[in-house]
Amino acid sequence: MQLYNTLSAKEREELIEKASKDRLTISFYTYAHIKNTEIFRNHLFIHWNEMEVLGRIYVAHEGINAQLSVPAENFEVFKNHLDSITFLENVRLNIAIEQNNKSFLKLKVKIRHKIVADGLNDDTFDVTNKGIHVGAEKFNELIEDPDTVLVDMRNHYESEIGHFKNAITPDVDTFRDSLDIIEEDLADHKEDKKLVMYCTGGIRCEKASAYYKHKGFKQVYQLEGGIIEYTRQVNSKNLENKFLGKNFVFDHRRGERISEDVIANCHQCGNPCDTHVNCANEACHLLFIQCEACATKMNNCCSYNCKEIHELPFEEQKKLRKGKHASNKIFKKGRSEVLKFKKSQ
Repeated sequence: MQLYNTLSAKEREELIEKASKDRLTISFYTYAHIKNTEIFRNHLFIHWNEMEVLGRIYVAHEGINAQLSVPAENFEVFKNHLDSITFLENVRLNIAIEQNNKSFLKLKVKIRHKIVADGLNDDTFDVTNKGIHVGAEKFNELIEDPDTVLVDMRNHYESEIGHFKNAITPDVDTFRDSLDIIEEDLADHKEDKKLVMYCTGGIRCEKASAYYKHKGFKQVYQLEGGIIEYTRQVNSKNLENKFLGKNFVFDHRRGERISEDVIANCHQCGNPCDTHVNCANEACHLLFIQCEACATKMNNCCSYNCKEIHELPFEEQKKLRKGKHASNKIFKKGRSEVLKFKKSQ
């Protein structure tokens, strides 16, 4: 029984190019009680591997969080399989605004303690007592209300390239970091203001809205389906788009353009740019914003030191990496002293 990928990312990429068939990038999540996560994980991998599904899926006792790529011709089969699972029947699927056949190159179904790392003790509050879900039209009305406080529940590198106008964008590295900061900053407005939250696809707001209600906020709202569903509704209903820039996504695309506004800057030269890249030096892999001119000048690297290493023969690079642990500091997103136009932390 195959429960692992037999092809490398490069081999899969070559097959996708050769096939020349459209794929759909999709995300979904749901909170549900999953008793045996290992059996469920194996069930998904076996069936989805047969359908040539690729992606990153987290399974926990509390539910499932999935970002994946499905061959368009297999979509109905995939959807039928989801509907055959009781708690996934008719689950909302967020289909990407901009498609890319190579958004994912492997199928990874992983068991996690939680489907989102929120750092919360769920036993201390009612996680089902969530905020009011609103669609794009109501959301647009709410964020124009002077009694509304609009909060972006994403991380700094996400909101840097795109956010709703007038949103509070916490300068945080992780979702768990933002929870207490937001509560502290808005402590005086728990009763007199409407707390309206949004994130990429809605999953972070599900837990955050219940947490803030537990903390005493009286009027809590969340954008149903996040930025992805908001954009779909704006387009289908011909509504005013109040999102500026790009929506950061966690696949090889790294972003979907929602408006033509470019609100970020190249981290190396400061020119307007909202293209995220990873440093080409595999020992660094820093996520940062880089324009085409700097990419050419720096050979796709974040610093001259990384450029020198990247230009060494591959075997020499491997020797330099040998025995070194790839810590979270090395792979920190968008924070480094070498980035002139991005503050480090």
